[in-house]
Amino acid sequence: MKDIAARQTVVTVDLLDREPTAAELNAVEREMPVILAGVDLLDALIVTLDRAPNELDERRIRRARRRVLAARRDLANTAVASVQLGGAA
Repeated sequence: MKDIAARQTVVTVDLLDREPTAAELNAVEREMPVILAGVDLLDALIVTLDRAPNELDERRIRRARRRVLAARRDLANTAVASVQLGGAA
């Protein structure tokens, strides 16, 4: 019995072994304010893990939550505006 083997090397790229596309990089760039605001919120929360939050910590956490919400709102509004402009053009 003969073994069946491929005569050519694989043509398709392995999904785990490729560079990000320009569209993926643009998406990350658009979401960067949300990512950074989330990191700030995590930093504020991590500080309070080993102790009770004082008034300053609570203010920092509230400000960080507001920044996350504002960044998400701005991203959503940008996405809606681009869909509306794309549909009208």
